[in-house]
Amino acid sequence: MRKTIKFETTLIKLLIFLIIIFMMSKANATDKIKDFIQIDTKYGAVTIELYPDKAPKHVQRIKDLCDEEFYDGLKFHRVIDNFMVQTGDPNGDGTGGSAKSNLYAEFNDIAHKRGVISMARSEDPNSANSQFFIMLSDELYLDGKYTAFGKVIKGMQFVDMIKKGNPEDNGKVMNPDKILKMRVLTTNNSIEE
Repeated sequence: MRKTIKFETTLIKLLIFLIIIFMMSKANATDKIKDFIQIDTKYGAVTIELYPDKAPKHVQRIKDLCDEEFYDGLKFHRVIDNFMVQTGDPNGDGTGGSAKSNLYAEFNDIAHKRGVISMARSEDPNSANSQFFIMLSDELYLDGKYTAFGKVIKGMQFVDMIKKGNPEDNGKVMNPDKILKMRVLTTNNSIEE
């Protein structure tokens, strides 16, 4: 009788251990890959490395909005050749943002070079919300004036293909390209080699 009880207790412990291992592996399958997002365009996928050590609140905002699927279907509404590509406005004209409160600037030492991602804002340096831009060229005069928070590490050629706007109309794009989907990368949708 004692051997049976001891065997059953051991079996129950083993079963609990296996359930815990299974649950942990299931949870890890959807864990976020630290600090990477992907923007899907009609041209291809653009992978961005985020820099939370440089702009933690801006990085968290972008991740939160990605998780809410906020960016899906938004237009690249302002695109100036050899300068930058701007998106993140639900109004599609540069006047809108998310329902979240504006962010205080987190100016840092990231240089505004080709591929760098930075938050758009109004004249007020503490007005960044959801709009961001990707640099098409080096524009170092923007350093210390806009919060840079990441960089394209794969797919910059697809950013270059995004339809350009009229330079005489501040880069406004007629029939603009759109973000198909924008997500924080997970182990299930990690960077494709």
